[in-house]
Amino acid sequence: MEDLPVPIMVDILSRLPVKTIIHCKCVCKKWMDLISDSYFANSHISRSSEIVMIHHKSNYEDKRAAGILKWVEVEDELDHHHLHNDPVMSLDLNLAPIFHCSDILPVGSVNGLVCLWQCVPQHENTYICNPVTREYMILPRPRFYKDNLAISIVYSFGFGSLTQEYKVIRIFHGAIPEDSTPPLEAEVYTLGTGRWRSVGPVSYSLIHKTYGPFLNGHAHWTVADHDSPERICAFDFHKETFELFPSPSPESEENFLSLGVINDCLCQSDTDHEYTFTVWVMKEYGIKKSWHKEFVIHQSISYHLDLLFLEPLYIIKGLKDGTILMASYSDALFVYCPRRNVIVDPETFACYFIGFAYRPSFHRLRNFENERVHVF
Repeated sequence: MEDLPVPIMVDILSRLPVKTIIHCKCVCKKWMDLISDSYFANSHISRSSEIVMIHHKSNYEDKRAAGILKWVEVEDELDHHHLHNDPVMSLDLNLAPIFHCSDILPVGSVNGLVCLWQCVPQHENTYICNPVTREYMILPRPRFYKDNLAISIVYSFGFGSLTQEYKVIRIFHGAIPEDSTPPLEAEVYTLGTGRWRSVGPVSYSLIHKTYGPFLNGHAHWTVADHDSPERICAFDFHKETFELFPSPSPESEENFLSLGVINDCLCQSDTDHEYTFTVWVMKEYGIKKSWHKEFVIHQSISYHLDLLFLEPLYIIKGLKDGTILMASYSDALFVYCPRRNVIVDPETFACYFIGFAYRPSFHRLRNFENERVHVF
């Protein structure tokens, strides 16, 4: 292989599993430099398959534990799918001293980079990490911050395809006037700039402490105001503007709403007072008429759902045969098979966890200027 041109070596190495590529970095200095180059990272991410990332805590009440990021392989074929119990790799966030005694919450993942929010009342900090390269950066303290009070309500992490910029959007309560509801404001951090920028007030009421799924250059959140003409709000990472976004027409009064992405399509999950869980999928992005009721789950199909309808559900990933991997906001991981109309509980993880779709990459945080990068 020493005699092969670099583009061919990159083509071969970028097709290997992530763990094998990491081992290849130890073969020789040439391979280590090659795999560490941005050209290799871009080639690899174009072929990288989406897997499932689990942020796992053995005990949610233990605020001293930042948790462990575990990425789990999903075999996804039309006639067969399987969620492996053993993680492919894992990263213990507790290895970083900055995360000690912290409650960490993932709020988005783009191109292998994960945005983490430290959301305890005494501290509010934002971090970006790459679990594959084991790098992390600490973003500067937000411009609008109150000591001993976490005032953010929603975050999202996205990527502007036109500008090739990674951005974090933070929405928070601004100044609190007397005898009125505190207004919402927003600020943006562009990786590599070293500073937060205000993007002004937010005109819509958003559901507290939810992250905005990223798709097509936009973050999306559920609007809390039932009288709003649309129940979804979107933030354009290129224009840095907010606007109402087409949502499905409600058929009944919802108990819980959550947003997600299934097979590159925006989806909305809602639970009504009749204990029915409905998933809508937007087949054509931005077109209201393209919302399609994908499936409806009734509580009666599984005893696993007895308590599930008392809290929101969210979608993690859709598989090729229509099977949906989903979870509750406490500790339940479920697989729903529409063709058989059955719920499967894989019982993979115990206690508290959050799951989200993740695409491994070798993008190095050190390539962002004006950022202090650390290694676990």
